[in-house]
Amino acid sequence: MKVLVVEDEAEIRRTVVQYLSGSGYLVESVVNLREAEDKLAVFEYDCVLLDLMLPDGSGLDILKKIKANYPQTGVIILSAKDSINDKISGLDLGADDYLPKPFHLEELMARLKSIIRRRSFAGSNIVEFKELKIDVEARQVFVNNVDAQISGKEYDILLFFVTNKNKVISKNSIAEHVWGDYTERLDSIDFLYTHIKNLRKKLTAMGCGDYIKSIYSVGYKFADI
Repeated sequence: MKVLVVEDEAEIRRTVVQYLSGSGYLVESVVNLREAEDKLAVFEYDCVLLDLMLPDGSGLDILKKIKANYPQTGVIILSAKDSINDKISGLDLGADDYLPKPFHLEELMARLKSIIRRRSFAGSNIVEFKELKIDVEARQVFVNNVDAQISGKEYDILLFFVTNKNKVISKNSIAEHVWGDYTERLDSIDFLYTHIKNLRKKLTAMGCGDYIKSIYSVGYKFADI
């Protein structure tokens, strides 16, 4: 899952990024509205953690743009402004949740998981496709109820495929979702082919159907056809 942290307080930003990254999330961070807009224009995020008081304006301004242009993206407002008016304004504009500072990281994680489950998986921790079962909470994949023991990146790729099943997905989109803006500094994303090849090999060896279809010169499609 991919998260953007929009927070200008360095210590909070560093702590949140480290905590979520250590829990298996792909996390990117920015310190102001301009940088947030640049990121959102290029990458897709499952959730944005948004401070209200930023150096170049109010987080409510970019919340409006997120909901207008990226309606699939969840938003949790993080703010020291704990007034009822700020909370109501944020929720009225489409924020999914509001967490006043200071907050416990465990509570942030619980709310983040809840939003992602609700938006991507109809509120469930378990995603199923044919003989595949994905435990989103535990980040585990099972084939016919047997643990497939795939790597973290293979899990991220598979979950991205299942979430976007029956859609043609470009190689760049997969790489950006799983590795973030790190891919911008690479001359090639040929490494993606190796990860997908290994994933397919592990799953099919366990009796799983080969649902990952290569689309020539474009990317891949996850489908039972």
